[in-house]
Amino acid sequence: MQIKAPGSKWMFSLFGCLSLVLILQSNSAVSQSLYFPPNGVNQWDTLSPFTLGWCQDGIDSLNQFLDSNNTKAFILLKDGKIVLESYFGGFAQNDPWYWASAGKTITAFMTGIAQQEGYLDIHDTTSQYLGSGWTSCTQQQEEKITIRNQLTMTSGLDDGVADPYCTIDTCLTYESDAGTRWAYHNAPYTLLDGVINNATGVTLNSYTNQKLLNPTGMNGLFLPNGFNNVFYSTARSMARFGLLILNRGIWNGDTLMSDTTYFNEMTNTSQSLNKSYGYLWWLNGKPSFMLPTLQFVFNGPLNPAAPNDMFAALGRNGQMLNVVPSQGLVWLRMGDTPAAGDVSVLLNNQIWERINLLPCSTTGIAVNETIFSNASCHFDKFNNTIHIQSPSAIKQLLISDATGRVLTMAKPNESTFSTALPSINQGLVIVNIVDENGVVSVFKEVVFD
Repeated sequence: MQIKAPGSKWMFSLFGCLSLVLILQSNSAVSQSLYFPPNGVNQWDTLSPFTLGWCQDGIDSLNQFLDSNNTKAFILLKDGKIVLESYFGGFAQNDPWYWASAGKTITAFMTGIAQQEGYLDIHDTTSQYLGSGWTSCTQQQEEKITIRNQLTMTSGLDDGVADPYCTIDTCLTYESDAGTRWAYHNAPYTLLDGVINNATGVTLNSYTNQKLLNPTGMNGLFLPNGFNNVFYSTARSMARFGLLILNRGIWNGDTLMSDTTYFNEMTNTSQSLNKSYGYLWWLNGKPSFMLPTLQFVFNGPLNPAAPNDMFAALGRNGQMLNVVPSQGLVWLRMGDTPAAGDVSVLLNNQIWERINLLPCSTTGIAVNETIFSNASCHFDKFNNTIHIQSPSAIKQLLISDATGRVLTMAKPNESTFSTALPSINQGLVIVNIVDENGVVSVFKEVVFD
């Protein structure tokens, strides 16, 4: 979002203070409630992208990029409502597609449900459910592997074997003690299916239907593909799952996952080796990350273009589901291998770069200037938050809209202050600051388009 100096001068005085004028877009506020599409009918409320301040040029550019990268389906939700929904290459709304490793997040969710219902504890040894000798490790080595190690990719089993998908005991060989090495290894993950089956006494598909698909109106099932079990569904079913996760396991008032401890662990750093990995979910905003097949730690966040609190389900050939709690956003992409090859993390960031360009552009920019002090004021449109910094303690602060309605009043007695704003329509926001010395910071007024 750029800012430009207006053609006319505004001045507003309150508490004898001069003012900083900002224009905020209405889409920056995170809604306090979510919409949930009804089950059993093909109905889903929509929200016009233009009410979010998004321009057609940005939408067209995003769709062009998606189409040129072999995308089949793309859906973006804001507070549960569909803002963007596109299908490419003859693919249709009711066509099923595979999730690849993005489906691991369903298994993670179902493992949490099984623990919640008392069928298992993720700290149990895997042998308790698969039997002794499910690997080629010694008994002592094997007994160190827990369900939690399977969820966090820290089983210690060798991912460098000829077929890392193979779940036969002869393919599951010792590399290091469980919990001491992170490696993206599909076979130990796939065997979670057997853990859930043996713990609950029903198949993974049956359990998933009962506890996840039916309550949320999702369709889909796990289908065998070699050693793998791969989840297939429509794009809208993937969107329903993302909305459920956005609402922390609660679907339209129906609490599917009441184990909040497990949910928090699932969507946060699960071990110290790969800080960007939870329970089969990829996490953004962490200081470092690791990638499949590599034993190298990269510095920085997983997706620099994405919000820090974003977490994602990522799968082969660019199957992806992103959840952003701070913005009430969920978006997904299904399709074939993108132009850059099978690097879902890269494609995910490239899509975020284009999503960031959806807000209408502006012309010109003016930088805030202070005359009497070095105080500054910055608006974070993504989090709908104002950040203020003063060289001395702020004694009085008042933020109002153009009608005089008070949005925030505070006496921080600190030199820095941040506050989230309530949802407002696009318009003026007046920020008034007085520091402990009675000094008023005078800013050049700025205006957002």
